[in-house]
Amino acid sequence: MHPDMAREIIRQHSAEMRAQAKRDNDARRARQAARKHRDRAASTTDVVIPPIPDYVDGTFHTSDHAHADA
Repeated sequence: MHPDMAREIIRQHSAEMRAQAKRDNDARRARQAARKHRDRAASTTDVVIPPIPDYVDGTFHTSDHAHADA
């Protein structure tokens, strides 16, 4: 095989290998990000948020209250 042809084939193969390595790295990072997002979402569901009063006196707004329009 002519040395220039062999060199071009090697260059092309090396470029393909680098591109595959980059795709693999990108996929690995995407999986890690998804895993972190999933773990973070799972850990926040365990938090119990206490009810916060709607009014200053500590009472809660209920739907049976009629709104008075003046």
